[in-house]
Amino acid sequence: MKRNLSNTDRIVRIVIAVLFAYLYFSGIVTGTLGIVLVLLGGVFLFTSVVGFCPLYAPFKFSTYKG
Repeated sequence: MKRNLSNTDRIVRIVIAVLFAYLYFSGIVTGTLGIVLVLLGGVFLFTSVVGFCPLYAPFKFSTYKG
């Protein structure tokens, strides 16, 4: 996998993942929506760690300049 996420993109995804986790675990968002947010946050966190977004690949889109 070739990296396609810039550092800014990765930081934004991590912040969103933390926000989703906070909303769920503090009880602000519950039920199905809460579970969806936690799963989406997990995907954001994973893609941030590996530096690759599979949704960018088919469109040949990249925020990584390197």
